Amino acid sequence: MRAQEINTEARERVLAVAEKLFAQKGYAAVTLRDIATEVGIRHTSLYHHAPGGKEELFIEVTERNLNHHRTGLEQVIKEAKPNIQTQLYAVADWLLSHSPMDLVRMLHSDLPAIAPAQAERLAFLALESLILPVERMLQKASERGEIEHHDLGLVAGGLVGMIESLHAVPDTAFEEGRHGIELRRQTMAYELINVMFNGLRKR
Repeated sequence: MRAQEINTEARERVLAVAEKLFAQKGYAAVTLRDIATEVGIRHTSLYHHAPGGKEELFIEVTERNLNHHRTGLEQVIKEAKPNIQTQLYAVADWLLSHSPMDLVRMLHSDLPAIAPAQAERLAFLALESLILPVERMLQKASERGEIEHHDLGLVAGGLVGMIESLHAVPDTAFEEGRHGIELRRQTMAYELINVMFNGLRKR
């Protein structure tokens, strides 16, 4: 194996660990020493992979994660049947099968801790990656006559937040194995989507 390939693999390991720790604990609570320890390298060696330190790592992994979500959401929406409920189920499946993006913490804690210009860029990317694909999907459904609402951006944000919140349901709430847990969260997401369509009002 060539040195360049080894270096690429080592950096990918650093990025994967950094992404996991930032997602679990948030920017402020993670140190470079935490990342180095989990990767299994010296603290100072991290600067070889990220000369800009913790902020550079956070920006890179957050940007990468958001771009991954945007590509994935756009793809599952495109592949689903042009039916809003089916498309919403596909969105739920995508969001629940990937690590959660804690947008509230990101906006109120993580981003204020980094350079303002970078924070603004990542905030816009979060909107563009997680909310706008769903809003565009809702707009097309509105044009097909399936739904009607005066603020589809608000609805899109609420939907994403609602589904993402299911990641917070503790695994101890379920007795099945890992696959069963994933199915239960999917069932909860589908039921919430159905409630949005059917409402709670007694008929």
